[in-house]
Amino acid sequence: MDRIKQKLDQFKVDLEAATDRAELAEEKNKKLEQALLEREQEIQSLRHRLDLAEAESEKLAADLKTAKMASSEGEHTRSNADNLSRKVQLLEDELDKAEKSLKETTEKLRQVDVKAEHFERQAQSAELEREKWERKYEEALDKWRKSQAELDELARSMDQL
Repeated sequence: MDRIKQKLDQFKVDLEAATDRAELAEEKNKKLEQALLEREQEIQSLRHRLDLAEAESEKLAADLKTAKMASSEGEHTRSNADNLSRKVQLLEDELDKAEKSLKETTEKLRQVDVKAEHFERQAQSAELEREKWERKYEEALDKWRKSQAELDELARSMDQL
């Protein structure tokens, strides 16, 4: 009988250990499935980016071919190339200006954020100060009411004399 109990106890221990291992395995499996899903999403994103890059590359290759053909057509084409170069330069200048403006705007935004945080702290401080004064006012009002009640009571007792 003791052997059976020992066997049952051993089976219970084995069952608990197996259950724990199964739970751990399920948890690990869920984590791995999540990681797999994230990787699949990342792969899809990269594939999309690759497709966009390939399309851009094809477009650029076609543009290059067109530019080569245009440059071989002579003087007329040269003036077009000069015009395009000027446009590119203007676009680059615009890009530089836009980047500078973006940097300035970002810096101003950062400064505004710092000021906003400062004002938020000041507002919180003022709110705490206001709450402190309101408590003092309530305490003083309570004291005054108690004093007024005592004065009224004293006046009544003096009237009764």
